[in-house]
Amino acid sequence: MFPAKTAAERRSRLDDNRRAVDEAATLGTDVLVLVCGPAPDRDLDAARAAVEDGIERLASYAAERGVKLGIEPFHPALMTERSVVVTLTQSLDIAERFAPHEVGVVVDVYHVFWDPDLYSQIRRASGRILGFHVNDWVAPTRDPLLERGMMGDGIIELRRIRAAVEAAGYGGPIEVEIFNPSIWDRPGDDVLATTKERYAAHV
Repeated sequence: MFPAKTAAERRSRLDDNRRAVDEAATLGTDVLVLVCGPAPDRDLDAARAAVEDGIERLASYAAERGVKLGIEPFHPALMTERSVVVTLTQSLDIAERFAPHEVGVVVDVYHVFWDPDLYSQIRRASGRILGFHVNDWVAPTRDPLLERGMMGDGIIELRRIRAAVEAAGYGGPIEVEIFNPSIWDRPGDDVLATTKERYAAHV
């Protein structure tokens, strides 16, 4: 996360991000997914400017270590907790300031399925998609962070989004990312079997 109330806190956040880059390089992965951070003082414009500045400062450091930065937009319901970057449009506006091998975007269906510009922005993201996450949005949702559904239990057009992402050139792993304690509490073998079944049927 990049935004903070003071310059000293912003420097500390940037140091944290550099350490995350170092950890990614040590682990041998080539992508660091960025959760960009909320506005600490309700000033969304200032927070977004801090995100842009932070990524600009981090990009060359990451590139030197062979790590790409993947900007993941978050659902607007999580703006006050996780990120002021809430659309693929915003993510791409930042990413396009850099070479595709330096900064790209991560598409998580849970965060972007609602966006009326989704498919045009996925096309725009061609060559910059660094990750693709699947799950489902189950309504009503009381906790937008920890009530993600198993694929097929909700309202997201998973196959259509996958087709769009692949048409934009993405051929990497598809990550099933379900944050939900009621699913985590089930036996692991049961969860795995259900995940495989639902993935095959809906993704």
